[in-house]
Amino acid sequence: MGDEVRYERRGALAVVTMNRPRYRNAQNSAMTYALDDAFTRAVNDDEVRVIVLAGAGEHFSAGHDIGTPERDADTEFPRRAAIWWDHTGKEGADRRYAREVEVYLSMCRRWREIPKPSIALVQGACIAGGLMLAWVCDLIVASDDAFFADPVLRMGIPGVEYFAHPWALGPRFAREVLFTGDRFGARRAYEIGMVNRVVPRAELETAGFALAERVAAMPPFGLALAKRALNQCEDLMGMRAGMDAVFGLHHVAHAHNAEVTGNPLAGLDPAAMKKSAS
Repeated sequence: MGDEVRYERRGALAVVTMNRPRYRNAQNSAMTYALDDAFTRAVNDDEVRVIVLAGAGEHFSAGHDIGTPERDADTEFPRRAAIWWDHTGKEGADRRYAREVEVYLSMCRRWREIPKPSIALVQGACIAGGLMLAWVCDLIVASDDAFFADPVLRMGIPGVEYFAHPWALGPRFAREVLFTGDRFGARRAYEIGMVNRVVPRAELETAGFALAERVAAMPPFGLALAKRALNQCEDLMGMRAGMDAVFGLHHVAHAHNAEVTGNPLAGLDPAAMKKSAS
């Protein structure tokens, strides 16, 4: 596990902290694999009952890294091509599809299915890929200054790779979020049931850890079974199949962008995304 993620034991809690505050915790490959290492470590530690996911600094996560010097640092450590082949020796759409199957869709699914409850503590920005990390957690505690958005439709792409929007937001509000790319605040997220609690920024850690401790006091096998039951019911409501279908549409969009603009992201970088939103 590199410097991109910090891991700490606090009694029965494993605290996993994204640690790229300079870049608003934008997720490059090094961070993504470090998160996977941290979650695996927590699962394999019998003393850990609950996992808490946090972001260092002012923001939870600005999403996938599409602009920093370290964004493509994905060849310096072992990779886990669990359900598809490794991407690094491939070209074109094959490379892009293989990479995103593993570091986005597959990893998020693994984290969602961890047999221990997880709680996200969200402050500031939770954008695009940041939503994916919050959504795989069982509970979300947000500070009153938190805001959320999935603006990737500006690239001509129908939402992030882990397409939980209709289930996390409800179909009607999911349309608004995607069609406009606009931000929505913590209070709105609470009203639609996306987050469990909204607290003042100064109380985020205290409130989040207090909730985690309450959950950790429950029987661990019962928690694991309850989590599995809820995940199975979501999947019976079409979540897993819907996600698979939309992942294909996501890659149609990448391929279209590459053909038309020469760039799978339609040439947009963080500055261009921000300008397009104004």
